[in-house]
Amino acid sequence: MTWRSVVISRPAKLRREQFRLAIEQEQTAFVPFEDIAVIVLNHREITLTHPVLSACGEYGISLFATGDTHHPSGVFLPFLPHSRATRWLRLQLDLPRPVAKQSWATFVRRKIANQAACLSLTGREGADRLESYARRVRSGDVGNLEGQAAAFYFTRLFGRDFHREQARYTNAALDYGYAVLRGTIARGLVAHGLMPSIGLFHASEQNAFNLADDVIEPFRPLVDLFVYRMAIPDADELRPQDKVALVGLLNVDMGMPRGKMSVLSAIEHTIESLARVYDGGSETLLELPVLIGLEQHRLEC
Repeated sequence: MTWRSVVISRPAKLRREQFRLAIEQEQTAFVPFEDIAVIVLNHREITLTHPVLSACGEYGISLFATGDTHHPSGVFLPFLPHSRATRWLRLQLDLPRPVAKQSWATFVRRKIANQAACLSLTGREGADRLESYARRVRSGDVGNLEGQAAAFYFTRLFGRDFHREQARYTNAALDYGYAVLRGTIARGLVAHGLMPSIGLFHASEQNAFNLADDVIEPFRPLVDLFVYRMAIPDADELRPQDKVALVGLLNVDMGMPRGKMSVLSAIEHTIESLARVYDGGSETLLELPVLIGLEQHRLEC
């Protein structure tokens, strides 16, 4: 199981040395490719060789590039050819609409429940109201309880004057954390032979990650919880250590039906359960994460 997240925020040259990524700076560091899940390139003066990109494809590594604002602006996803890719594409296209709507409702319920957990973990008021929203979600979320819950939740968590369109530190941190999760989920979907552009609910023709935008929903409150606890009111922009910490959320534990596991593992299990839904199952097969805090996953030796 890959587990390392490599964030490079200073000038560097990346090259492949057999089975390892070589990071040349003042000194050269080596990381086995098989240990890497995500690489984030966060500086204009980083160069890399074609064999590094090739290795990312071979080992299933997501490689993020950041733009002028130092937020992820693009992601290299491994092709990871699946032996039954055409079959999975047909299953996605042929998924019965009632199953898609019930599955989306399941994702929304867990998202709102995790938002309630986030308020509880931060000592903020409003968890009971969010739990009520979650119980009332119906097939397809026709009442848009997701939107109602979000409007209530963010003002309870970050203050009554907060909204997601503001250009401020908190939103920059949220966007960065969400972007890393989104790209990691897209990588997992591709690895399982699923087409990220074909969603359960999200269906924009201009969005290559519609399905990733469905799957990410119950994971978002983890980023919210972390940003609430790291918030620096007077900061103008994210610091390098903030970005490293946000990528590090991939190694935080979440609750799953099979026990506590890292976000990386939880994403894999969630996607595997979604694949079972596409393969003739129902939304009851979905295994979705539960927000339990910010404890880092500990590897058992």
